[in-house]
Amino acid sequence: MSESQKSNLRSQAWFGRQDKMGFYYRSFLKNSGFPQDQFEGKPVIGICNTWSELTPCNSHFRTIAEHVRYGVIEAGGFPLEFPVSSLGEVTMRPTAMLFRNLAAMDVEEAIRAHPLDGVVLLMGCDKTTPALLMGAASADLPTIGISGGPQLRGVYRGQYIGSGTNIISMSEQLRAGEVTLQEFHEAEGGMNRSHGSCMTMGTASTMASMVEALGASLPENAAIPAADARRNHLARMSGRRIVEMVKEELVLSRILTREAFENAIRTLAAIGGSTNAVVHLLAIAGRLGIDLSLDDFDRLGRDVPCLVDLMPSGRFLMEDFYYAGGLPVVLRSLGECELLHKSALTVNGHTVWDNVKDVSCWNRDVITAFDEPFKVDAGIAVLRGNLAPNGAVIKPSAATAALMNHTGRAVVFETIEDLHERIDDENLDIDETCIMVLKNCGPKGYPGMAEVGNMPLPSKLLKKGVRDMVRISDARMSGTAYGTVVLHVAPEAAAGGPLALVRNGDSITLDVAGRSLHLHVADDELARRRAAWTPPESSASRGYVKLYVDHVLQADRGADFDFLVGRTGSPVPRDNH
Repeated sequence: MSESQKSNLRSQAWFGRQDKMGFYYRSFLKNSGFPQDQFEGKPVIGICNTWSELTPCNSHFRTIAEHVRYGVIEAGGFPLEFPVSSLGEVTMRPTAMLFRNLAAMDVEEAIRAHPLDGVVLLMGCDKTTPALLMGAASADLPTIGISGGPQLRGVYRGQYIGSGTNIISMSEQLRAGEVTLQEFHEAEGGMNRSHGSCMTMGTASTMASMVEALGASLPENAAIPAADARRNHLARMSGRRIVEMVKEELVLSRILTREAFENAIRTLAAIGGSTNAVVHLLAIAGRLGIDLSLDDFDRLGRDVPCLVDLMPSGRFLMEDFYYAGGLPVVLRSLGECELLHKSALTVNGHTVWDNVKDVSCWNRDVITAFDEPFKVDAGIAVLRGNLAPNGAVIKPSAATAALMNHTGRAVVFETIEDLHERIDDENLDIDETCIMVLKNCGPKGYPGMAEVGNMPLPSKLLKKGVRDMVRISDARMSGTAYGTVVLHVAPEAAAGGPLALVRNGDSITLDVAGRSLHLHVADDELARRRAAWTPPESSASRGYVKLYVDHVLQADRGADFDFLVGRTGSPVPRDNH
């Protein structure tokens, strides 16, 4: 670096001073053995690590961080690792989503408060990816993402099984009496047999794909298995690249542009990705001042086919996806059909098209050709109507075609506890033509908008062989889940949305092709019900949960906090002594 570049480094406001505070900032770090020359104009790179034993998907992140560190040192940088909140999807209750915004605050403030010139984000389990991107976007330093990668395929009795997807199917089989408890336990041991996140196209793999499609990671980030040495190689190269990004002043807002988000939305359709990506991309865009809306998802994804035959929509797993060529193959297909903003800049300094134009597909069973797709018109569908004035979403690629236009009698569950108490009651008045409705599971109602929207089917119907029904809620569902499930109804029931007014026996029509969700109740009757409605009593009386309930936006706006929308950048704060 030139002397002028060195003097312009943000970290030099801490380490480049020859006074009392310079002594103070340098000397305490020297207790780790850092020599003086580390403080003399080397780009300081923060390694933002979400490792935690309570987040099994991120259990290998110490190794990934070491490889990032090697890369930073090789490129002439000064790496400093720091921890941030780690959100373990499988262990956190009531839902990791409740804490996404808290983790994003942690990331943003940690970046801004410390002597950092660039940041490498270590992301894996579902909510860690959007949380880190949201926080980093608001801080807006040179930033590169590295995902932890998916697990190896699950294997049970010679068959491949997928995280989440086969948990759901086998639990339904257990409730139907089709598998024994011993078989159920045996499958548990074969499903999660390596480091990494869910190896289906669930939320973790979807968001890793979004990072790559946005241009915020090096190519191939989405699909390299966690146990594959090439994941560590990618981490090392990311460490090298972030040092160059600092020299180039390539900040995150130059990568995460409107065009990048449009590329990500079309990619989401082409991979049959998780509905959770909708709420996360909306939140990330909000941090950058980009006016992204639900209508963009419907407009951009409506005619994009699903090219990837992966669970939960298909047969294969992320390991197969990587061996077939991974996300670059999908991006090339989109580009060849003029469905990609080819000039969008990525973190390696090249355009997205330069990165993918020459890649090859090695298995057309896994990644299909655009003119012979796995499924047609597979983008996230946005529904509107008197039941969802501000929108709701459904994932057509994971739904049952025969139920995509369906009218049925509502069977209403007021809370998740009400659902659990009554779902297996033999006297429950329900059949396969009914529409299940779940209330008070949205951002404010649960709180945190838990992944409970894919409601379990009544056991008496499972025993008849029923495997899908129309289900509607203000909740989310796991990206590994499947079914004809309407999610993210906005406004939510707890905020007084029309969902709160639905009663048992009401007729509802779902029309996915017409993008409609309609409650067949007269306006004057709905007005009477609204006059009699009272909001549910909130248990959030103090602390972070009260802050969340008081300030969270609705799902159609990304469920971020109202006071976090936008970015501050990373001005150098005042001295601390």
